[in-house]
Parts: sequence; structure tokens; C-alpha cells
Amino acid sequence: MGTQLYLGVIVVALFATTVANAEIKVNCEKDSISITWRIHPMLVPFAARHFLGNCMASRLMFCPSGEGNAEFNYTLDDCNFKRLMKGKKLLYKNELTFRPQPRSSPASYVYPIECVYPRPKGWIPPFLNAGSGVAEGRGGLKFHMLLLNERITAVAETNVIALGSFMPIWATVAQESHQPLLLLMEECVAATTSELQANSNVYPIITNKGCLLDSEKGNSMFLQRYQSSAITLYLQSFKFGLGEEVYIHCKLLAWDPEVLSESKKACHYVKENERWELLDDPMQSSICDCCSRTCNTRSKRGDEWESNGFRHTSVLGPLIIMDPSQQNTHNASDVSIADQD
Repeated sequence: MGTQLYLGVIVVALFATTVANAEIKVNCEKDSISITWRIHPMLVPFAARHFLGNCMASRLMFCPSGEGNAEFNYTLDDCNFKRLMKGKKLLYKNELTFRPQPRSSPASYVYPIECVYPRPKGWIPPFLNAGSGVAEGRGGLKFHMLLLNERITAVAETNVIALGSFMPIWATVAQESHQPLLLLMEECVAATTSELQANSNVYPIITNKGCLLDSEKGNSMFLQRYQSSAITLYLQSFKFGLGEEVYIHCKLLAWDPEVLSESKKACHYVKENERWELLDDPMQSSICDCCSRTCNTRSKRGDEWESNGFRHTSVLGPLIIMDPSQQNTHNASDVSIADQD
């Protein structure tokens, strides 16, 4: 036991002195990735401890010079790549790691991998099929709200979320014969109960008629829309209700996409610009300035539209936010991670 520990310390120290000379070549192809990682001669005996995400090298080669190459040739659906959407781009992210000690120990070296592609015109992820979690709204509209996985490629398979990670919440309204509508999240709060009471303890997420409060104090944001009738809230998990069942209560509004105002908007705070930005038209971001105070709740077309019942309240949950060090002690509930009908 002592010998193995000592060997692990020697290897870690050895790698720290040679990693600066490591040569890593990355080739992002259409649907795959090819990586060649040059291995120092002193680390060749530990070549199998080089990983891409959760994948071992697909090929190891050793050179007469004593050096080696770890080659990784995988599709972007392998190795636990994370797919993110940023503006008009699709990002695939992963990490190269060297782990001379058991996998439960931290990696001795981490090298970030990122492939960036233009988002295909008109591309919509396959999960955007409103076939689950249906909730009837008034006015003949059908509203949906559900939790997606971290890669934003499908409905989440678990309701247990690690503290600090992101939980993408997707909402949409089925328009049927209606004119094109814009879906907005007017208000969202987290609570530890599926029904809100006057004395309920809540965590505010979206307030002030569409201001994503959690983007100013955290890293949450709205993701760029695929279609006007759907919106994705990229919400960073929080300590509120840690370890308990948490429910997300949202007031959704189907609205005229041509009429935005202080009372009808989707705004998030962009830290790089130090200002609030309008999701649907950054050129009109002055509408969001009121997010730092109190927004005007009156709208010229409010009475006409809202009397038709284009609002709907959805409740998503239960979700369970766990500290990673305690997550293994809690099993996911056998629930559908969609809004409560």
C-alpha cells in the first residue's frame, strides 16, 4: 500500500516536470475528432492512463526515440462530450486528462478540448417534439415545460442535479392554428412545494415581468431561440432547498412577437457588457433597463390579449439539488421530469 502511494506521488511529480513539453494536436472533423498526444519517454509505461473524457486512447504507438503517441479517434457522441449552444454556434467540449492514480483521485493534468461549428440553418434538436408533459392552457393553446439533459440534446434522465451545474429548462407553446406567437417567462420561482401558498419560502429566478434575476447574481442565461414559440432557461443550480424536493413555478405568456415592451420581454444580464440584454433583439435592450428597478406592468395590448387567456402557470419537479460530495447517497426519484398537469 505504502509502495503504491509512493509510486503515485513520484509519477505525479514526474509528469508535472514533463507536461510543459507535451505536444497535443487536435483535428475537429464534421462529426468526429482526432487527437494525437505525444508522450514523454519517462511516461510511456503509463500511456494507458491518458484519457479523453471517459475514453481510453483508441491507439497507442511507440517510437524508436522512446516517445509514444496516444491517439484518440472518436465521434462527438462518444467520450462524454458536452454540446452547448452559443449564439449561432454549436460547441463540443471535453478534456484530455492524465490519471496515474485510480480514477477516484483527481487528474494530474487536464487539457481542455473544444470543437466549434456553425449551427446549421434551420437546425432544431430532435428532442423538440412536444409529445410529453402536456399541460392545457386557455385559448386553445398547449403549453409544455420540461427539464433537458446537460448537453441539451434530450429530456433529462434524472431529477438529481449537482450543485452548481446547469439545468436547462425548456418551455414551449403549441400554436396550432394561431398566428406565430412569442413565448415569454414572466416570473419563475423555486419552492420546496408543488403548490405555492402565501407563506411559501421561495427563491426568485425571473421577476419584474421577464428579468432573469439569477443571471445577475449567478451564471444563468436565456439561450438563443430555435423558434419564437419556445424558450430555454439555462439555469445554474442553487443552494436553495439543497437535498430536498424543489419545484420550479413559472408563469408563461404567449405573446405577439412584434410587440415587446417593459412588461413583455425576456432579459438577462450579460456580465461582459455589464448591462441587461433583450434576448430577441439586443438592439432594443433599452427595454431591459428597468430590470434594475421596477418595470412598467401596463401594456397597450394587454387587455386585448390577456383576456383571451394566453397565460399559463407551469410547475416543474420534483428536482433534487445535491452537493456532489453527498450525491451518491440520494437516488433519483422515479418521476417524469416535465411540468405538472
